[in-house]
Amino acid sequence: MPLPPAPTKRAALLSPDALDAPARSPAKATRKTKNTESVQSPPVLDLFDSRLASGGDHPVAFKGKEPSSPTKTGEGSYKKESISLPQGVAKPKKAKRTGPAKLFVLDTNVLMHDPMCLFRFEEHDIFLPMIVLEELDGHKKGMTEVARNARQTSRTLDALAGAQGADIDKGLKLDTTGHTEAGGCVFFQTKPLDYTLPVSLPQGKADNQILGVVEALRKEYAPREVVLVSKDINMRVKARALGLVTDDYQNDKALEDSDLLYSGALALPADFWTRQSKTVESWQQGSHTFYRITGPIVPSLLINLFVFFEAPGEPPLYARVTEIRDKTAVLKTLKDYSHLKNAVWGVTMRNREQNFAMNLLMDPDVDFVTLAGTAGTGKTLMALASGLTQVLDDRRYTEIIMTRATVSVGEDIGFLPGTEEEKMGPWMGALDDNLEVLGKTDTGSGEWGRAATNELIRSRIKVKSMNFMRGRTFLNKYVIIDEAQNLTPKQMKTLITRAGPGTKIICMGNLAQIDTPYLTEGSSGMTFAVDRFKGWPHGGHITLARGERSRLADFASEVL
Repeated sequence: MPLPPAPTKRAALLSPDALDAPARSPAKATRKTKNTESVQSPPVLDLFDSRLASGGDHPVAFKGKEPSSPTKTGEGSYKKESISLPQGVAKPKKAKRTGPAKLFVLDTNVLMHDPMCLFRFEEHDIFLPMIVLEELDGHKKGMTEVARNARQTSRTLDALAGAQGADIDKGLKLDTTGHTEAGGCVFFQTKPLDYTLPVSLPQGKADNQILGVVEALRKEYAPREVVLVSKDINMRVKARALGLVTDDYQNDKALEDSDLLYSGALALPADFWTRQSKTVESWQQGSHTFYRITGPIVPSLLINLFVFFEAPGEPPLYARVTEIRDKTAVLKTLKDYSHLKNAVWGVTMRNREQNFAMNLLMDPDVDFVTLAGTAGTGKTLMALASGLTQVLDDRRYTEIIMTRATVSVGEDIGFLPGTEEEKMGPWMGALDDNLEVLGKTDTGSGEWGRAATNELIRSRIKVKSMNFMRGRTFLNKYVIIDEAQNLTPKQMKTLITRAGPGTKIICMGNLAQIDTPYLTEGSSGMTFAVDRFKGWPHGGHITLARGERSRLADFASEVL
C-alpha cells in the first residue's frame, strides 16, 4: 500500500497501522520539468520525517497546514511559507544556501585548537597546504592539549583518506566517516603552486607560505571565494594587508557578544498585574505563594528564571519560574534571605540578586549553580555560607570540595612546596578571607568555641587541584569551582561530569577578569556552561550586579 498523497487540510496523526506501509518508489517520487523558469509544484512532504521525532520508536507526522507553493525570490532561490509543527517538536534544520560553496584554507592553529573543525564548515570545501601537515607533525609529541589535538586531527585525516572510494586528487568527502552535517570535501596540496609575495616577507616562514598558497588559490579558483581561517591575529592582519579574505574560527564561541549572556533575572513590565488581573491563578503551599500566568511574556520565560516586579505604591514581587506548560507559566515566591531570621551561617543578603542566588544555593533540587559578577559581589562568601549550613547543620552533603583554575595574574613565582593541599594554599586566599568573615559571625561561643568551630570547618573543607580530577566521582559533595572564567569548555565539562548522586556544583567567576591566554568572554568555559544549562529544571544562573565589598572596591570596578 503506497503512502497517501500530501494532505490538503490539517493533517491528523496517522494510525499505527500506516507506519508499516512500504516506502514510495523513487521512480515515481521525482519528475523533471522542461520549463525551468516556471514555478514548480510543491514537493510532497514525507510524513515519516525521522528528523522531527521527539522521542519513542516511531517518527511523528506533520500537524498543521500544508505549505503553499514556493515563491521565487531571486536567481536559483525560493522562499517557502513556514510550517507549523506539533507542540514540543523541534524545527528542522535550515536548508543549506544555494550560492557557490567557498573554499576555506585552514591554518595549523585552527586544527590544533579544535580537531573536529574539519566538520564545522557545512557545505563548503576545505584546503590544507602541505606546510600545515608539516606543522601538525611537529606538534604531535607530548602530553599537552595541543599535542593531543594534533594527533586527533591526524587520525581524522587518516580515516578520511582510508574511506572506500577516496581519491585525494578529487578531494576527500567529509561525510564518509559519519559526519553528515559536513557536505564539502577536503583538498590537499598535491602540486607546487605559483605565487609571488612581497620581498619584505621571508619566504621560508610557515605563515608566509600559507599566505602564498591562499594567493595562488584565489587566482586559480576565481571568481570562487577563497577564505583563510586562522586563530592568529597577526596572520589575519598580514592577509588583509595582502588583499586576501580572512576570518577567525568562530565555532568555539558560545556567544558572539558577552552582553547577550543569560542573566538569570527578568524585570516584569509595569502593566503586568493589569494584564494578568483576569487570568491569574494563585494558591498557597507552605510559606510560598504560587501564581499561574498567561500572556505574551510566557515565551520569553525559562525554568528557574527569576522575575521581579517593583513599582512605587505597589507591593513588590520576587519569584522564580518553576513550570512552563503550553502558554502558561507558574511562578513561585522566594524565601527572603535578607531578613535576619533567615540568615545563612550568620550572613544576610544585601541586595536583590544576592537573594536570588541564595535561593538557588539553598535549594536541594538545584544541582548546578553558576554565579557571575564583578569583584566584591559576594560570590565566594555566599557559596561558602550556604555550603557550611548544608554540610554542618542540615547534613545534606558530607563535605565541601573547593578548586580553582591556577592561572597567575603576573609572573610565576616557581614551584610550591608541600602536599597537594599545601601547594593549593596560596591560590586559596579567597577561601581564607571568607572563612575569617564567617568565623566572626559566631559571637556567643567565646574564644575557645570559635577556635573549635574553625577547626571543625577546616576539617570539612578539602582543597583539590584540577590536575587530578580526571576519573574521580564525587558522592554527596558540595563542590565549589572558583575563578571558572579561566576554564576552557573542555575543562568545564571534565569538572561537571565528576558529579555523582547527591552532589551540588557551584561555578563562580567574573568574565571581565580572564587571565588564560587565548580565552575570551565568548569562548570561556563559564559562558559555555551558562548558555547550555539555561532552562534546565535542576540548574540555575544569576548575574550579581552590585558590589558589597567596600565603596573603594565598587568605585574601582567602575572607573578602572
